[in-house]
Parts: sequence; C-alpha cells; structure tokens
Amino acid sequence: GAGVKLVRVIGNQDIYDFDPFLMLDAFDSTDPNDYVKGFPWHPHRGIETVTYLISGKIEHGDSLGNEGAIDDGCCQWMTAGNGIIHQEMPKPAKRMLGSQLWINLPKSDKMTEPVYRDIRSEQIPTVKEEGVTVRVISGTYAGVNGPEQGDFVKTIYLDVKLEPNTEWSFPVDPRKTAFCYMVEGSALVSDAKQKIDSGLGVLFGEGDTIDITATKEGIRFFLYVAKPLGEPIAWRGPIVMNTQDELKLASKELRDGTFIKHKV
Repeated sequence: GAGVKLVRVIGNQDIYDFDPFLMLDAFDSTDPNDYVKGFPWHPHRGIETVTYLISGKIEHGDSLGNEGAIDDGCCQWMTAGNGIIHQEMPKPAKRMLGSQLWINLPKSDKMTEPVYRDIRSEQIPTVKEEGVTVRVISGTYAGVNGPEQGDFVKTIYLDVKLEPNTEWSFPVDPRKTAFCYMVEGSALVSDAKQKIDSGLGVLFGEGDTIDITATKEGIRFFLYVAKPLGEPIAWRGPIVMNTQDELKLASKELRDGTFIKHKV
C-alpha cells in the first residue's frame, strides 16, 4: 500500500508450505495514520483476495465498476482472474481490525473472468457452542454453510472465538493445508500444548484434528483450510502466474494498456 502498517503473517517466502494460500496480511490499529493512505489503484491477476473486517471500514472501487464499502463483520471476496484494477481505502475508525488473504488460482482458472463479491455481516452465519462462537465466512462448520465455498479453491475460512480455558477441536483432511492466525488473546495449540500469542500464525502438520485450548484470557483466531494446488508459482508484486513468461506478458500488457480484458 501507500503506507499501511500491517503484519505479513505469510508471504512469498512461504508459498509452497502454505499452498494454495499465498499471503496473509493482518492489521490491528487504533491510529488512523497507520492505514488511511490505503491501497490506491493497482492491478491483480491470477489470484483471489479476501478482505475480512472484525471492525473498521474500507472503501473499494474497481475496473468492473463496483463501488462500495465494507465495515464491521463484512467481507469482500475478489477473484482477479484475467485481470482487475482496484483500490482499497480504509477510513478512520476506532479500531481497524482484520486481515487480507490471497488465495492462488489453479492454472486452469488463472484467466477466468474477474468477479467481485461483497459479503455483508448479516450474511455470515454464527454457530454458538459452549464457550465457542464461530463465524463461517467460507466452507462449512457444524453443518452450517458460509456465504462462500470458494468457486475455484474450496476454502474453509472461520473466525473463531473461545472463552477462557475452552477446548476446541476441528477435524481436517490431512492432505489439506491448514493454518490459523491468532487475532486476540492466546492459546495452547496441538498435542504439544505450545502457547501461541496474538499476532502469530500456526501452520498445522499432517494430523487429522486441530486442537486449540484458550488460555485464561481467551482467544480469537482465523482458521484457513484448503487443498494445495501443487503447481509452479511465478509471482511478481500483485500478479501471480505459473511461469516467468506469463509474468512478462502481464507486465507488457500493463504497459500497453491491454491488461484489462473486461469492458471498463
């Protein structure tokens, strides 16, 4: 961005470990100077970006003609596909708390038509269990479907809150990539009961269950699960393809003004 303070939880040094997840940026600030410069107009191709806000407000515009804002509890799910140009501009708020996830698109879908989906807070179901509150952003939890499933990469995306000392376990297919990001509080994770504090991410190994126990301060975390693509990754800035030649072509098209394939 033009100058946004954030925590890069995963990035291009981790790509194959976290496949199909490319990047996770988390932000938590009570100072608008940390983020109001935002992310002015920039291109994307070959990925999906998922922005989720626990609190705050971000205004969005794109080359498809979409304009709008997401705020507390909302999500925007953007499939960049063959190319989109967009901007995301945070507005001053008491607290800007949330994250942006980049999901890689399979080779066969890299050049799909771009789509922007605005998911309102009331569209995201909440599942309450003893000491546990789960918002189902994507995928299915306890038989409840989220508003998204992931059209190209089937993705589970949960916002989980555990009361102090609550134990929570979640079955996962060991062939899938699963990781979580601790938003607030702290927790003991997996059999090792390793204490993980807020601001940290955890990549789970090849087990079939994720076990998380909140400490006495409770925990809120995001959980992401999806099947790896196992494809080569060529990544430059906001564009992620499979080969260097495809990256060169994207750069050339940006220079030539032929990057955008849809009618503007």
